[in-house]
Amino acid sequence: MESDIAAADRRYILTLGCPDETGIVARIAGFLADAGAWITEAAYHSDADSNWFFTRQAVRADSVAGSIDELRARFATMAADQFHPNTEWRLTDSGTPKRVVVLVSRESHCLIDLLGRAERGEFPGEIAAVIGNHVSLGELTERFGVPFHLVPFDDPQVSRSAAFDRVAAIVDAHEPDAVVLARFMQILPPHLCEQWSRRAINIHHSFLPSFVGARPYHQAFARGVKLIGATCHYVTAELDAGPIIEQDVIRVDHSDHVADMVRQGRDIETMVLARGVRWHLEDRVLVHGGKTVVFD
Repeated sequence: MESDIAAADRRYILTLGCPDETGIVARIAGFLADAGAWITEAAYHSDADSNWFFTRQAVRADSVAGSIDELRARFATMAADQFHPNTEWRLTDSGTPKRVVVLVSRESHCLIDLLGRAERGEFPGEIAAVIGNHVSLGELTERFGVPFHLVPFDDPQVSRSAAFDRVAAIVDAHEPDAVVLARFMQILPPHLCEQWSRRAINIHHSFLPSFVGARPYHQAFARGVKLIGATCHYVTAELDAGPIIEQDVIRVDHSDHVADMVRQGRDIETMVLARGVRWHLEDRVLVHGGKTVVFD
């Protein structure tokens, strides 16, 4: 399915990461020039510690003769011949809408923000479905015309494993580009962390690596911190330790209680999650090891 994006605004996005060496930029530029590609964005980063090179290139789709599949095949041939075997690359089409499935519990602020952005046309993707483990956000979700699926985790007749199997079946039926845990207060089992690797995105209500796990605002209050924050990161089997996409903070002081921190933190959580999901859907996030490069 293709979107209604104007031909002049449609982009092919090439992202690439590989061991650093001389001549990478020239090889990519030469390939794109031979394809007639009109480059509109070009970003590069060379990491001295890992000796890894990263780039994101955006070209006008209407400047390239042939389909994106043909361009992929041509680049694959060139990369196999001219790049290191460990090279990782992707070529995507902004004219193909990205699909998102959102997982929620009871907290509504992140979900409302994402649904609102999607309804206003400010979200670079389609929210295909929302899955909740409580019924409370169902009416809200459907008010925006998005299907809501209830998968309770507190049913004594249904095991936790079976509940996650149901969640996975719904998610995978939509073949999403992102699985967003928008204050979903359940820990994904390791096999789903692996299955949705680099697609599952979580918002954690603290400035990681500080205050991992549950009740981070209570932990922060107990420590008397002067800054609280939020972290958008990819989900891994290690709790709250996945590659970080985006973070932000807000200042608090001795007069703030836990409820004040929670209220102020919600604003940070919504903004950080929205930025992180947007950058992911726009193919601006490259992962290497436990870290990310974000071409924002």
